[in-house]
Amino acid sequence: MIKEKSIAVVGATGAVGLEMIRVLEKRNFPVKSLKLLASARSAGKKLFFRGEEVGVEVLEKDAFRGVDIALFSAGGGISKEFAPGAADAGCVVVDNSSAFRMDPRVPLVVPEVNPGDARKHEGILANPNCTTAITLMGLNPLHRLFGVKRVIASSYQAVSGSGAMAIEELRKQVEAISAGGEAEVSVYPHQIAFNVIPQVDVFLEDGYTKEEMKMQNEGRRILHLPEFRASVTCVRVPVYRSHSVAVTAEFERPVDLAEARRAIEAAPGVRLEDDPGAKKYPMPLATAGEDDCRVGRMRLDCALENAISFWVCGDQLLKGAALNAVQIAELLNAEG
Repeated sequence: MIKEKSIAVVGATGAVGLEMIRVLEKRNFPVKSLKLLASARSAGKKLFFRGEEVGVEVLEKDAFRGVDIALFSAGGGISKEFAPGAADAGCVVVDNSSAFRMDPRVPLVVPEVNPGDARKHEGILANPNCTTAITLMGLNPLHRLFGVKRVIASSYQAVSGSGAMAIEELRKQVEAISAGGEAEVSVYPHQIAFNVIPQVDVFLEDGYTKEEMKMQNEGRRILHLPEFRASVTCVRVPVYRSHSVAVTAEFERPVDLAEARRAIEAAPGVRLEDDPGAKKYPMPLATAGEDDCRVGRMRLDCALENAISFWVCGDQLLKGAALNAVQIAELLNAEG
């Protein structure tokens, strides 16, 4: 039974937090009351929800009294500090950080892929990494048909994945270089404007980055495939918003491209945009601000047996973060 809920957004003034507020309004989530929480420096700011001003409050331990669902997007440290207490207070937490993604007690959920896992929560649920979520939106319909074994992928990740300061850094660098000046570097280790950086997150001993291992580690939990393997190269690109991923997926069973296309067309939250002859394929510019992910460039892989290569784009701030969190909240509300 769907009832109105008291909602809190933690990290309300950040890029993802602002999107969470917009998504709650856009999807007409049954909000009885909305509490916006952030750091002390953001306290007192006014944000709009359904045409009314809502003041931002300081995040404190007792902020979750009377709150039904809290959407967290303030970083892993904040989540670890405040989410358990919120859950103990009777609030269900949907966390967008990496703090709980690999905790076996915490469901890791993409609603179009594993909605049933949301029922198993003990007070905290986790959003997957943005690149994982967007990739699985294209991969899962094919997995259901053919049974995925492994993927090789390269991501082209927008600066929105690093937050509002990264978006501003790209804008300022483009302006400075276009005016004949020099780019100032702060958020990233190198200039991002007119460049690509083959590093997202920190490097591990095996040469992969933490970001690159998330698709395999999180994919195993979401798909319920403990043997799933993914070799990924994550690259930051000078795009403001919306990630793209080039995927080659190898399957257990023989693949049929026509069946694969039909599966993508029928899948919720995904649109097939695949007409190379007419120069129609997914692009980040077209998917920015769009709820659905788009899949295109579908073809039988010429190097591997039983494999399909495809290109998927999705808005990192939406399906990669805020939208997925609100969809989880919708699942919780529908389940009562």
